[in-house]
Parts: sequence; C-alpha cells; structure tokens
Amino acid sequence: MKVLNEGITAPIGFFASDTAAGIKYQGRTDMAMVYSEADCTVAGTFTTNVVKAAPVIWDRDVVVKGGSGRAIVVNSGIANACTGKEGMDICQKTADAVAKEMQIKPEQVCIGSTGVIGMQIPEDRIVGGVPKLAAGLKRGYEASERAAKAIMTTDTVHKMMAVEIELSGKKVTIGAMTKGSGMIHPNMCTMLCYISTDAAISCEMLQKALSASIVDSYNMISVDGDTSTNDTCFIMANGLAGNTEITTECEDYNIFCEALDYINTELAKKMAADGEGATHLFEVIVNGAKNKEEAVTLSKSVVGSSLCKAAIYGKDANCGRFMCALGYSGVEFNPDIVDLFFESEAGSVQVIAQGAAPAFDEELALQVLGAEAVTVRCEMNAGDASATAWGCDLTYDYVKINADYRS
Repeated sequence: MKVLNEGITAPIGFFASDTAAGIKYQGRTDMAMVYSEADCTVAGTFTTNVVKAAPVIWDRDVVVKGGSGRAIVVNSGIANACTGKEGMDICQKTADAVAKEMQIKPEQVCIGSTGVIGMQIPEDRIVGGVPKLAAGLKRGYEASERAAKAIMTTDTVHKMMAVEIELSGKKVTIGAMTKGSGMIHPNMCTMLCYISTDAAISCEMLQKALSASIVDSYNMISVDGDTSTNDTCFIMANGLAGNTEITTECEDYNIFCEALDYINTELAKKMAADGEGATHLFEVIVNGAKNKEEAVTLSKSVVGSSLCKAAIYGKDANCGRFMCALGYSGVEFNPDIVDLFFESEAGSVQVIAQGAAPAFDEELALQVLGAEAVTVRCEMNAGDASATAWGCDLTYDYVKINADYRS
C-alpha cells in the first residue's frame, strides 16, 4: 500500500468542486460536489440517533435501493435536521438540480449537510449553487483540497487522504475526505465522510467492507459524547481501475479492506485531534481484557470521561480519574491487577501498578502529558483482547465555541 499526497479525486474518473453559495456562512465556500464519470456501486453507514437529518434519510434510501451512484453534494452551515417535509423537499430539489446539470438520475445523487440543527436551508441558494459546482469540476490535489475545506464547520483543518494498492494486477486507488470537530460520539461512524475508489467491487462486498471498517475506526472516537443527527459515511466505487470485480471474500477483498481500514483509522484520528478547542490528541489503549467487547467498552469509557479529558488538558497526572473511568464502564474486572501508563513521544511513566499508585516522576509525567498526542495505556491483565479509542482534551474553548454556535 502506498500513501498518496492526494484526496477524493485521486481515483480514476472522480472530479470535485466547491462554491460559495451563502447558505449560512459569508466570505467562504460552503458547498462541495464529488462526481464520477461512470456509474458506481455505493455503500453507506449512518447515524443511530433516532432524530435523523433529511440527507441521512435520503442517502439511506439510495443505499438500501442498491442502485448506482454518480454524485455527492454537501453543504456546510445548516444541517437540514429537524426540518420536516421541507427538509426532504430540499434534498429532492438539490438532487433534481444535479441530475439536470450532469445528465444523471436524481436517485444517483448523495446529499450531505452539516451545521446548525433546526434551520431551513434557503432553497434558492443551495439549488443555485449546483450549476456553479457542475461548471467547476476538476481533478487533482487542489480540487480535492477545496472540496474538503468547503464542508468544514468548526474544523480548524481540512481532512483528506488517498492510498494506492494493487488488485488482480491493476493499480487501484482509494481517496477520501471527512469533516468533524464537535458533536462526535459515534455509534456507526461519525459526522461526514466521503470515500471514492476506482476499484471494481459489488454493492454487497462494498457494504460489508465499509460496515466492518467503521467498527475500529470512526466508532472508536469521541470528542464530546454527542451523537450527531447527520453522521454519514458514504463510498462510491466506479470500477474504472479495471481489476477483476470483487464479489467474494478473496485475497483482493482482504487487500481492499486493509487499505480502507487504514484510511478510515487515520481520518478518525484526524477528527479526534481536531476536536473543538482541542490541544491534544487523547488515545486510550486497553490491553489484556477478557474479550473484545469489554476492551472496547473500557477504552471508550476513559476516552469519553470529561474528568480524564480535563486532566489531559491540564497535564495533570491524576491517575485516579482514569481508574475511576475504567471502574464505572460497566465491565467487571479485578482492579488489583491493573497497570496504567501515560505515554507520548516524551517517554512513558507508570502511574498505576497492580491497582495502586506508585511513586513516579512528576516532572517526567508533566513532559509526557505536554506532548501533542498523549496515550493512556491500560493493562487489564485478564485476557488477550485489545482495543484503541481516540478523543481529545476538554478545554475552555470547547464551551466558548458551543455556547454561541448559532451565531
């Protein structure tokens, strides 16, 4: 696998564009389009929140019907959630506009929205932005970057990547872009993620690969404990690489899954590191749990703890908070055999040994916790299962950002 300095237009036949439609933001781009010149198999995973945004309902129907995909249109600023029939009408009219411009079917268009919940998207602005997007479609790094930037809300950096692999003797590329900074506590994936590939793969196997991939990537991050109404992870595969179509769990399928897992894990970590107001990427590794389910539960309990997140922000080696978070996770374990370490590029310091706090170097702990990326490693010493979760620290700026989000 080769990591490319590219984004969502890296695979053959994919184009991207952006425009400033003025949907909510002024002075910046707020709409993006991704387009494939050939029909695509599609797959998706969506929020488990009972309150689902109109685009989630629209996209879920696109996936369930098992048709082909050709385009993705995403707006930032307004989420089109809690908008009733009018919100669904906006999805239909946007898809109709794309279909007219690109000479495709409305049901081949994926719709995405992110931003304030409860506001209606101005129809004239979003529909009016479609011709501009269609006219601006391009390939290459800049087009990918501009599209990734257009879907940002409170994100401080755009997030995209691409990889190249070989399937049945053919070069195959996977590209992706994501956005996510706040309202991240997924139970399927998180926020918005769009993936393109020129691999030839059936809808069934594409969905299987994506559903499996999010389990240890997007499902393992948390910024603030809030599961969004708009969570979407959508992938299109146009088959233009010319590889033998993947229709079963074969060697090519395993190679494809490995590449997809790599992209999703790296982008998940980027989202966690870019949490609203964050100054540290906060990683929690649980080793030696009795089974995978318990390892996942334990790691998520620690990474989602407000007190643990605050300790990471304050560079405070308050080991009791982390043991406490393990203890209320709902997993039964013997605390007297647990070891706990703080680790980063600055070194490693053990703060819990066999369930008790030993004397440790406070100065070293301060240096370790002062790094940009901090890992808390929990050795449960009860089995062979492991899991890793990612989050960020809790800062004053998180409250500031969200206290006046609508304005």
